Amino acid sequence: MSDLFPTPTDLAQGVFRTSDGGAEWRIWAPHAKSMSLVIWRGDRESVLSMKDADFGYFTHSEHDVENGLRYAYRFPAGPTRPDPASRWQPDGVHTPSAVFIPERPEPKRTWPGVPLRELVIYELHVGTFTPSGTFDAIVPRLEQLAELGVTAIELLPIAQFPGTRNWGYDGVHLFAAQNSYGGPQGLLRLVEAAHEVGLGVILDVVYNHLGPEGNYIGEFGPYYSDHYHTPWGNAINYDGPDSGPVRRLVMDNAVSWVRDFGLDGLRLDAIQTIYDLSAKHLLAELQEEVQVVAREQQRHIHVIGETNQNDSRLIHSPDRGGYGLDGIWADDLHHSIHALLTGERDGYYMDFGQPEHVAKAFNDSLVYDGRYSRYRRARHGNQVETIAREKFIVCIQNHDQVGNRPQGDRLSTLCSEEQQRLAAALMLISPFTPMLFMGEEYGETVPFPFFCSFLDDSLNKAVRRGRRAGIKGSQFRISGKLPVPASSETFESAKLSWSWDHDPVRSRLRQMYQRLLAARRLWRPLKEHLRPIAAVFELPTVDAGAAKVMQLTYEQEAGFVVLANLSASNCPLPTGLAEHRMLFTTADAIDSTPSDRELLQRYELRVLHVNGVGN
Repeated sequence: MSDLFPTPTDLAQGVFRTSDGGAEWRIWAPHAKSMSLVIWRGDRESVLSMKDADFGYFTHSEHDVENGLRYAYRFPAGPTRPDPASRWQPDGVHTPSAVFIPERPEPKRTWPGVPLRELVIYELHVGTFTPSGTFDAIVPRLEQLAELGVTAIELLPIAQFPGTRNWGYDGVHLFAAQNSYGGPQGLLRLVEAAHEVGLGVILDVVYNHLGPEGNYIGEFGPYYSDHYHTPWGNAINYDGPDSGPVRRLVMDNAVSWVRDFGLDGLRLDAIQTIYDLSAKHLLAELQEEVQVVAREQQRHIHVIGETNQNDSRLIHSPDRGGYGLDGIWADDLHHSIHALLTGERDGYYMDFGQPEHVAKAFNDSLVYDGRYSRYRRARHGNQVETIAREKFIVCIQNHDQVGNRPQGDRLSTLCSEEQQRLAAALMLISPFTPMLFMGEEYGETVPFPFFCSFLDDSLNKAVRRGRRAGIKGSQFRISGKLPVPASSETFESAKLSWSWDHDPVRSRLRQMYQRLLAARRLWRPLKEHLRPIAAVFELPTVDAGAAKVMQLTYEQEAGFVVLANLSASNCPLPTGLAEHRMLFTTADAIDSTPSDRELLQRYELRVLHVNGVGN
C-alpha cells in the first residue's frame, strides 16, 4: 500500500537535539540537487555534505553541538544562505544562523494561563515601549501593568527583521526572536517574568507574507503561490503543489512559540490574506496543533485572528464548518466610537459615526453583520449573535488604527478629556475582550508613526514613496510633513514618555482605567460578559437642544444600568429612573460638583444600581 500511495513525510525544519546529545540539521530545499552544511568553529570553516532524505529534504548530524554555533546552508554552485528555520540570527538577516535549542527553565510555580473570559490585553511594541527597547527592559514595567488590571501583554511581531527599527511585519526568520530586542534568551526571560506576576504573553505572528530584505526562503523551495496576491506580493503557498512542507513550517512555528517559549497565545496577522482552498484550512489545522500543546501542558492557550471580515466561520467549531479560533479582532466598536467622537467620516469611517452604531455594536457584537456597507459597496459580514462575546477583541486604539494615520497621532490628540474617558469607559464596560494600546491608559500623546530601517537603502526610499502614495489614496488627509519611515527620529518619536504622576489629567485617566478594570472582575454583567440591551433615545439639553443617550440594561442583572451621554451638551437624567446609587462616573474630578449629579454631563458615562432590583 505504501508503494501504491507514496506519502512524503513533512519533517520539522531547523536544528534539533539528538538522543546522544548531538544535533541534527534538517532543511527542505527541493530547488537544490544537493545541499551542504557550513559550520564555523572559531575561524575554522567546515563544509559538510548533507544526506538526501527524499522529497526535497536534506539532513546532517554532528556531535558536540552547543547553542551559539554558527552555521549556514550552501547551494551546489550558488550562495551560502542562513537557515529559513533558524531559531537565532545574532548578526542579522543576511549572516549565518546560530544554533539555539530552547531549554526552558523549570517554572517556579504551575502556570495555568489566562482564561479567555479574564483576558485584558495590552498591545505593545518592544522597541518603543521603553527607552532601550528590549525584552529585558519590559520586565520592570510588568508589575505596573498587572496592578493596572491587565492580564496579558501582546507583543507586536518579533521575528527577525532587517536593521533595528521596524513595526515587525517585515520579518523574514519566523522562528528567530529579533536580535536587537535580546534574541531568544531575552524572550524566555520576559515570558518567565510575566508569568511570575500573573501576566500572559501573546505574540503577533505573520503568516500571510515575509519581508522584502533577507528573504531567501524562495531559493530553497516553492514557498510562494502565483495564484493569489496580497498587498505585499505573492501569497504563501498553502494549497498548491509541494505546499505540505510550507504548511508544516508554519504550524511548527506556531507550536514552537507556545511549547518552547511558553507563550500564552498567538495573534494571527491579517488572516483574510491567508489563502487556502485545502479541505482543511491552515487556520483550523494550526489551531488543532496549538490546542494539543494546551492540553499536554494543562494551560490556556489562545489563537486569535486579526481580520476585517466580520465572519463567524472563523470562530465556529470545525463541526459547524468553522476554523475554531478562540477569538477575532472586531473593529466595528472602534470605528463607531472613533467616528462619533472625532467627526471623521472619510474612508471606512463613512459607515459609522451615529450613536445608533455604538448601540448596535453592543447589542450584536458587530455593526456590519450582513448589512450593506457604503464604503465597500457590498453587504459585509454575517450574524454572530450565538457566539460568546468574549471571543470578540475590541479596542479604541491599536497599532494599526494609530499608525496608519499620516502622522501616527493618537486618540488623546484628537479628543477632549471627557471624550477620551467616555471612549475608554465604553470599551471597558463592553461585554467584549478589551485590548489597550501601550500608553493609552494615561493618555499618551507621543505618536506611533510607521518606521523601518532596511539595510538596503533603496527599500527605505521605496517604502517612503509607497507610504506617501498609500496615504494619498486613503481616507486620511495629509496635513504637514509626513514622518520619514527610515529616520531614527521617527522611531525615537514613538517611544513612550511613561509620564503621568505630575499631570492631573493623565493621572485621573489612568486611575479610571484601573478602577474599571477592577470592576470587570467584580460586577457580574462585566465579569460574565452578559449581553446588554442597548437603546438610544433623545433627552432635552440645558441649552434647549437634544442629547442622544445610550442606555444599557441586562435581563440577567436587572438592577445594573449604564447611561452614556453621546453628545456635547449636558442633559437631565432620564425621567422615571427609579431610586438608585451611582457605582461609577467618568465625570469624577472633571470640574464636577454635587449639583452636577442631577445632570448627565456631556460625554459622561455612568454606571448605576437601581435600588431594590437585582442583587
